[in-house]
Parts: sequence; C-alpha cells; structure tokens
Amino acid sequence: MTEEVKQPVFQIQSVYLKDLSLEQPNSPQIFLEKEAPGFEVAINVSYNELGNNFYETSVTATVTAKVGEKVAYLVEGKQCGIFNIQGIPAEAMDSVLGINCPTIIYPYLRANIADTITKAGFPPIHLAEINFEAHYRERMQEKAAKAEEAPAAVQ
Repeated sequence: MTEEVKQPVFQIQSVYLKDLSLEQPNSPQIFLEKEAPGFEVAINVSYNELGNNFYETSVTATVTAKVGEKVAYLVEGKQCGIFNIQGIPAEAMDSVLGINCPTIIYPYLRANIADTITKAGFPPIHLAEINFEAHYRERMQEKAAKAEEAPAAVQ
C-alpha cells in the first residue's frame, strides 16, 4: 500500500483592513504651508497561527509627513490576510508567511493608505513596491545578530 502524497495547499481565505488611523495634529494651519512635506515610512510584517492550518499575516505601514518640524499627518494602517496553508515543510513555513503572504496583502494596504491621505485633503502618496524576500532576509539577519549578542550580554 503506497502512502498518498499530499499536494501543497496555499489558499487566501480573506484579506481585510484590520486597523487604520489618521492624525492631523496641525490642521488646519498645515494646509497654508508652502513648503512640500518630507516623508518617513515604516513597514512591519508579523504573522501567527490561528489553528487548523490557518494563518494570519499582517503588514503594517506608518507614514509620517512633516513640514519642517510640524507633523502634517500620520497614517497607520494594518492590512491582514488569512491563509489556509497545508503540505508545506515546516522549515519553509516562516518564509511563506514572511514573503509570499505579505506580497499578496501589501497592494491592498498601499491603496488604503493612498486613499486615506487623499480623503484627508493631501496630495496622494503612493508607497513604493517592496521586495518582501529582501525584507525577510534582513529581519532574519537582525534576529540572528541579536541572538549572538544575547549570550555575550549575559556573561
């Protein structure tokens, strides 16, 4: 009797906007400024197991626009996806959740952030594409560096 080989399963169950906030601490005066704002963008990826082969991956973006030292706006959005993933080797799951899933979710987040900024009365800002594989590798290198430093700090 031969053992049945299971085909890998990767299905999107849901993509949803979990959190979205907008702050305009210097409105309405900020709209009278002539200087173009400068931007800071921070991206974070996280994921967790929900059980029964379901996983949630989240991509959070924080966009801060400043004119000089004044904050024009701060937008933070958290886009999530629920994925049914089966038949993937355990050693590959971390990269699937940290690369493949964010690659699917991120375009939705980009659109939500751009839409929010436009509806707030500012010119749209379109977040750049992200190479989530490079982002993942960078996070793994940082994690490894911290792990190497931790034992040295204990001594």
